[in-house]
Amino acid sequence: MPLNYSKWDQLELSDDSDIEGHPNVDKRSLIRWKQRDIHEKREARKIKISALHAEIACNGVLSPRLHRIRATLGSADGGLTYFQQLVERLQTQPSPEAPPTNAKDQPTYDAMVLSLLLQVWDGAKNLPADEQEAAVLSGIDTHIKQLARHTEKLEKDVADEENEQKKHITSDDIYEGFDSKYTPAKPPPPPVKNAKIDAPTKTKATKTTEFEVLNPTASNYNAPSSSVTPNSVEEDELEELPELTPSLEQFSQLSLWEYSQSFNFIQANRDVVVPGASDALLVAAFRAESKGQFGYAKKCVHQSLLLQYCDKLGKDGVRLFFQKQLTMISGDQRAISVFVNDVEGTYSHLKTRAKAAATETSDVQKEQIQLVPENPSATISFNVPDGPPPEDLRLEGPGTEDLDLEQVREALHMRWDVFQSFPEDLKAALKVGTLDEVNRVLGSMDVSVAEDVVAKLDAAGIMSFVSGGIRDETGDEDKEEDEENAE
Repeated sequence: MPLNYSKWDQLELSDDSDIEGHPNVDKRSLIRWKQRDIHEKREARKIKISALHAEIACNGVLSPRLHRIRATLGSADGGLTYFQQLVERLQTQPSPEAPPTNAKDQPTYDAMVLSLLLQVWDGAKNLPADEQEAAVLSGIDTHIKQLARHTEKLEKDVADEENEQKKHITSDDIYEGFDSKYTPAKPPPPPVKNAKIDAPTKTKATKTTEFEVLNPTASNYNAPSSSVTPNSVEEDELEELPELTPSLEQFSQLSLWEYSQSFNFIQANRDVVVPGASDALLVAAFRAESKGQFGYAKKCVHQSLLLQYCDKLGKDGVRLFFQKQLTMISGDQRAISVFVNDVEGTYSHLKTRAKAAATETSDVQKEQIQLVPENPSATISFNVPDGPPPEDLRLEGPGTEDLDLEQVREALHMRWDVFQSFPEDLKAALKVGTLDEVNRVLGSMDVSVAEDVVAKLDAAGIMSFVSGGIRDETGDEDKEEDEENAE
């Protein structure tokens, strides 16, 4: 096979043995001049090509504008009136849009169009009035044709310059063909937060020396013994549950029994198959089941068992599991049925545990605020206002001479506003007027809300009692038991 050396013809050398210089000019100066001449011509060609491309782009913006102006002038809504309005708008409200060049005093597109229209008008304004419109249309048509011919010439010049540029190999044509680099493997993703990781057990052979003593019992007695182990201290601490990572949260949202979808997600996110991921999904399933999100809870169980199966199959467990599930869909269903039964059984057990936990939580006694009179013989009554104070409020009876009417009116207004701010069940209980009914509503409230309600009842004068205070019996039973035990 003959070798092809034609590509070396594109090399442009500044030094060649065939070049004959002047006897009075040294060879080095001649080489430097020729090298400078090559670089100057190359740079001038680049500048010329860039200028031609810029001019072609400018003509590409001007040509559609001229065509639109020509179409509007030739329509029924056009004419010289539109022409004059257009010229006036371009003179008074020109657009700042201009070609993207760094040239100084670069004219805008509107300025170029305005200059062309003024040239057309200069050639038509000396004609009779009935011939001016036709002359304007003819002048615009002439400029459109000239612009099209000039653009074609520019495109031909660009093609010639680029062909000339490609004739020679330059440093700009150098590119990287093949490269070999070492890319280190990505580190394994970290485990899930608060995950339980079993430390690998290592068997280490130790050499021991036994000594024979005369009194082994005394020797064992003197040996220190500790009944507290470090593990017992750790067990007393509150164990934190593993939490879902953002990737695991997205993984738990995938559809049930869509093995290909889960496989693609695991391939794209390596931090899904990490220690503690299965436990974090089971914790999320239990919480979702407790909140009534049954569909999401089953999805979490499904994805948790999926990761457990992959982990039990060994180092290549992900590929083996999904290969089994995906290939058995159209054939033997044994592999799928085992996994499906495991998911259904685990979810049923989790559902039972969530219900039991909810029952245990509801059985815990809730802290309540209850009203109890200080004196067992006294009673607590409620003075419920019927409405806001009337406009013609009058103070009658003994002891009212020193009272200010406006202060009384404000107090009555405040009591009515406080009563109106209470919830409907509390207002109904206050209207009934019994202490048991009010305590029943207060017991259903949070402690902070109930305390605020009691304070408002006392401040507004809706609640009245004999001793002027409320006795808190919280923990009295415990105190009585302590006293009996002390006796």
